[in-house]
Amino acid sequence: MATEVRDNPEQHRFEAHTEDGLAGFAEYQLVRGDRIVFTHTEVDPAFGGRGIGTTLVAGALDAAVERGLAIVPICPFVARYVHEHPDAYVEHLDERIRKAFG
Repeated sequence: MATEVRDNPEQHRFEAHTEDGLAGFAEYQLVRGDRIVFTHTEVDPAFGGRGIGTTLVAGALDAAVERGLAIVPICPFVARYVHEHPDAYVEHLDERIRKAFG
């Protein structure tokens, strides 16, 4: 099942879409125009166990990096993903958060 990750700025979230519809979302807030705070991630239980959450978070983080935004992973799922992929994302964390990741 192919998953497409799209930004939905009107809803302040990245969305994971499959051929069956909206499967999940990662909510965010833009702060001062240069930081993105990921606050909550949710995948519809009907889509659970398919790696959609992982694809969603990776796509959202990659988009933040491409835009040059400092990442603040408040959402535990996003924070865990960053912790598991430090080479890709730690350097893009907000400076205060980066210190916590060591």
